[in-house]
Amino acid sequence: MNKLLATAIFLQLCIVVQAQQTTSQTKTKTKPTSITDSIRNLPPLEVQSVRVANNSPFAKSNLDKSSIAVRNVGQDLPFILDNTPSVVVNSDAGNGVGYTGIRIRGTDATRINFTLNGIPYNDAESMGTFFVNIPDFTSSVNSIQIQRGVGTSTNGAGAFGASVNLMTNDYRPTAYLSSQNSVGSFNTFKNNFTFGSGLVNNRFTVDGRISQIKSDGYIDRAKSDLKSFYVSTTYWGDNSSLRLNVFSGKEKTYQAWYGVPEELLNTNRTFNPAGTEKADAPYENQIDNYFQNHYQLFYNKQINQQWKWNTALFYTKGRGYYEEYKAGVDFNDYNIDVSNKPNVPSDLVRRRWLDNDFFGTTFSLNYRTPKTDILFGGAVNRYLGKHFGEVVWTQFYTPNTNKYYDNIGNKDDVNFYVKASQTFGKINFFADLQYRMVFYEATSFRFDDVNDTFLFFNPKLGANYQLNSNNAIYAYAGIANKEPRRDDYENGSIKPERLFDYELGWKYNAKNLTVNANAFYMNYKDQLVLTGALNDVGSPIFTNSGNSYRYGIEIESVIKLNNKLTFQPNITLSQNKNRDFYFQRDGVLQNLGNTNIAFSPDIVFGNATTYSPINNLNLTVLNKFVGRQFMGNIDSEKSILKAYNVHDLNITYLWNINKGIKSILFSGLVNNIFDYKYESNGYFYTYDDDFSTPGVITTIEGAGYYPQAGINFLAGAILKF
Repeated sequence: MNKLLATAIFLQLCIVVQAQQTTSQTKTKTKPTSITDSIRNLPPLEVQSVRVANNSPFAKSNLDKSSIAVRNVGQDLPFILDNTPSVVVNSDAGNGVGYTGIRIRGTDATRINFTLNGIPYNDAESMGTFFVNIPDFTSSVNSIQIQRGVGTSTNGAGAFGASVNLMTNDYRPTAYLSSQNSVGSFNTFKNNFTFGSGLVNNRFTVDGRISQIKSDGYIDRAKSDLKSFYVSTTYWGDNSSLRLNVFSGKEKTYQAWYGVPEELLNTNRTFNPAGTEKADAPYENQIDNYFQNHYQLFYNKQINQQWKWNTALFYTKGRGYYEEYKAGVDFNDYNIDVSNKPNVPSDLVRRRWLDNDFFGTTFSLNYRTPKTDILFGGAVNRYLGKHFGEVVWTQFYTPNTNKYYDNIGNKDDVNFYVKASQTFGKINFFADLQYRMVFYEATSFRFDDVNDTFLFFNPKLGANYQLNSNNAIYAYAGIANKEPRRDDYENGSIKPERLFDYELGWKYNAKNLTVNANAFYMNYKDQLVLTGALNDVGSPIFTNSGNSYRYGIEIESVIKLNNKLTFQPNITLSQNKNRDFYFQRDGVLQNLGNTNIAFSPDIVFGNATTYSPINNLNLTVLNKFVGRQFMGNIDSEKSILKAYNVHDLNITYLWNINKGIKSILFSGLVNNIFDYKYESNGYFYTYDDDFSTPGVITTIEGAGYYPQAGINFLAGAILKF
């Protein structure tokens, strides 16, 4: 695998050299009149394979920088995406700061492909997307594209619900300086500074940001202390560019991922069980402590009028632990030498560490004419993960040698693809063929050693027909495959999953009305569905469900009644079912027939109503309705997560000064303005009681919830100098 990675990098260098030679031979034909023209002609500095054009046959939503800024006052990325179709979000701390989650079409974040400038972001082993590790990253984001369904070929984890790409690489021709400061409920504070040099000597740009976010959280002790920075520098050539991005985040959060037990929901909604194994008072240092550094190097070359080359090298370093207080444990379970010491139950403090390196390359070669667009590309990535635990304190003594497990998880991910788009009159045909190879080896005290290879072929075909200037219809079919996660091996669910995705859509675009309607049918084999249960560290447990499906319709629109009033409603209506789902109840295996897939509501509705009484003042009421969900797959009444309907108020006012201070953007966000009590997430579990009545097995059910905050606010201002 090392040879494969080195070969890929060497081939890229060869192509770059050849591109330089080709450019010199055709220089008189392609040289722009100025460096500014050159920059305008270059595509955004990202690997182009992760985004699609307007005439592509995919269900997608785009957010520009202004759309991101109005709600970017301290909450994490999922809450900024909350008003897009089929999205359901949740927060461990209850106020959108710290650990947050997102589901799209009922699919959790481990099966949503996230990329940063085309670089994979999902953790290679867990598939998780923890934006708490790079807090306030959205303040450096220029645009976001969400592709629902399997989407196009992307780098990194397979997409089973959606693909989300965040792009930071933006060209700013003039120097700028800005500062954002926000304050809100639960002692929430956000402070950042952003800056840029503009174009220096017609060749260089430098952009940067430094941020800090703090919050006590709605849930007891759910504190967050988040720090980050972002620096990007670019050299612009006549027909090329070279960009280096360096960004980092460090988070320290008090654990709040265990939820609130059902029996306390009505009497103590903010209860946090984390740290309560300590007898006298909750353990003060029951924290998650992690840093993550990212390095991205992009080379972009316009070879001639038809050909361009994009490549990137990247390296991500992550290291940290979560600390826990455990009461009444056996030293033998932690490999602690008890010779000449009493071996009695003891309290102790343990740390579970992650130390990982993720690096590789992505690349694409693009041929483009007015009617033809062909893209050849791929990626070669390596992940090296270390998992180990240590005991840092015991009730009676601190051991000299305290590492009680030491495991690895290494993954190599290689993919190659070709994409082609061809226009014939009013019809645009699209084809995408990807071949992906995954090599995974892992050790653990929870499962037998793993050394697996997965070979996936992921084809997609589609077409877009432009009926007239206002109307277009599209259709596509695609196949996606995905390997199991490390936790799935621990739970015995080790089959890869396969998805057949079929989509049919209609797009209408007029001056005061746009409508995007999309029907989908997603047929799964061995889909890894959430069981509703949590493991001993608060992570969700998945199981292969055999055959399952999702089908539905998504409608997204923008309605401008006049210059002052705009509506942006969206709705998703769906059915999400396991076929012939088996469950053992009271010791008897039962076929439950078709059951609801966990955490998959049949209806998700959102709307943003914006009223602008005067120039630069916007009053927006945000509404989110999420229908009833089952937290398990057995349709138990005990597992129901009730429907909820929440309203937020967003106020923005732009004050243009242009005297020392260019402008001030005032933002106010009042969440849950009607102080509605609701839970956006939860857990559900079962176990067999074979001890209360000897010889009789009784299945016991239980549930817990993640309450969200009542009425709360965030207010801030962005000063541009």
